[in-house]
Order: sequence, then structure tokens, then C-alpha cells
Amino acid sequence: MNILHMKYAVEVAAAGSINKASEKLLVAQPNLSRSIKELEADLGISIFDRSSRGMVLTPEGVEFIRQAKKIIADIDSVERMFKTDSPRQERLGISCARLSYASRVFADFEAQLDQPVRLSFRETNSQTIMADVSSEESELGIMRYASAFDRYYKAIFEEKGFASELIRERQSTVIVNEASPLAGKESVTVEELSAFKEITHSDPYIASLPMAMVRREIFPTDGARRIVVNSRATQFDLLVADPECFIWASGVPEETLRRYGLKELACSDFRKTSQDVVIWKKNTPLSPLAQSFLGMLREAGKLPAADLKG
Repeated sequence: MNILHMKYAVEVAAAGSINKASEKLLVAQPNLSRSIKELEADLGISIFDRSSRGMVLTPEGVEFIRQAKKIIADIDSVERMFKTDSPRQERLGISCARLSYASRVFADFEAQLDQPVRLSFRETNSQTIMADVSSEESELGIMRYASAFDRYYKAIFEEKGFASELIRERQSTVIVNEASPLAGKESVTVEELSAFKEITHSDPYIASLPMAMVRREIFPTDGARRIVVNSRATQFDLLVADPECFIWASGVPEETLRRYGLKELACSDFRKTSQDVVIWKKNTPLSPLAQSFLGMLREAGKLPAADLKG
């Protein structure tokens, strides 16, 4: 199928006649008419009904023109990208679990760039992170999951063709407002937490695993006073506004705790650990931008929670 003939068909459809399209395209009418007939022969359909009213699209022609416009737009986009005299702008997409230290690494990474770069940083759930990496919407994905699910996720990574790297593993801790009745303690119990409001995200569930198993690993309290939100910012806003609230975390940066007036506590009878893992397409070399960001993330992952600076 000739792309030029496709462009001719789109112009004829817009003009409604061979004559008008010929004038706009500066192509002789017989040549334009012949090109349309060759395109129809290649496709095995009639794109237009010829009548005294001009060139009218057939039902198949309507669908063809719709698809042709998309193809032509994509071709034009590629041509603009590679035929321009200006240097091509680099791009880095990252999909990430709601991790305070990772967002701070991203901010520090952006601040040290000395050239124009298209950056995106999307905080979302594990399923969407994997979908973004699969579709190449994001080059890197940063996931957090309970260590008990490591074998499950490793099997998924293998199935989807992902490379993976453990960045950090930390024991779950409790974050409370400095005005909370719990703030004077260094350690709390699950029973003590049951009297308070737990703030959690709306999408912690894991497909194909029994819900009871997921709840046991992620929710040690009974959930009678659980508040479900979608964003990390909302979590922190609730913690600041209500001293009765708490969240489960894993090494919130010291600077973030100070900024929001929060305190991190150990839980003496809930010693589950979580893992932060970076994924990318196994057979696709990482771009220099991705390698640079990953290097900074590795360094942040080595630091104890109390030493993280944002």
C-alpha cells in the first residue's frame, strides 16, 4: 500500500471531489483518480462511491480514512522528530510506588540535569507500574511489596521479560503525628494501634493471591478504623490534621518527617519487611538518563532510614 496514495485519499475525502482535491494537491486529475483506484485495488474495497454528488465515502471508506489519518499523523510525528535541525530532546519516564525517598531522588536528579529533558514521574500501584514498563510508557518501574511476595513477583517479572534489582529492604514501621498519644513511645504494638485510624492506599491487592494472605502481610490491624486514599499527599495531609491517624511505612526520610511534624515508631509484634525493587525491560539497554537515575536511587537505598535526606 502506497502511503502517498493514502494521503491522496484523505484529501479527496476532505474535499468531496477529485477536482477540488486535485487543485489542492497540485496533482493532475487523471493521475489522482488512477491513484485512488490503485489504492482500492490493493485493499480490495471501495473507498468511495462515485456519483454526480462527487466522491462519497462508503462505510468501509469511512473506517479506512479514520485509520489512515492516524497513520499519517504518526508518520508526520516521526518526520518532525528526526528531520528537525534542532537536537532531539531526551526522555525518561518512571512509574513508581508511593515512596517518599524515591520522589526526592527524582527531584535531586532533575535539579542536576544541564540539558532539556522530557521527564515523567508517575506514582501508582504495582499492576500499573508493570503495565507502564511493558508498554514502554516508562523506562523504569519502582515497586514496593511485602518480602513474603518476592517469589510471586519474581515469577511475574520472568514471565513479562523484566530485569529486576533490589534497591532496599526494610522492616515495616509506624508513622504518627508528633501530637499523637503514641508519639512519646519508641515502640508500639498492633493492639495499641487498633484504637487508632489507619490510613492506607486503595490498591494494595495482588491479583491471583488469596485475599486472606494479602491482608495478613499488609494489614495487621482489623481495619475497623481504616481510611482509604489514593495519593501519598493525602496520607500526609491526614496525618498532619488528625493525631489519631497513623500509616505503615518503611523508612520515611528524616527531612519528610520534620517537614510534616511526624515521628517514626517500631512495632514490636509486627516484624514484616518490604522490598523496593526496580524493573525494566530485560532485552532493552537502559538509556544514559535511566542509568544515571538508577545510580542515584541505589545510593539512596544504601542509607539507613534516619540518614535519608529527602
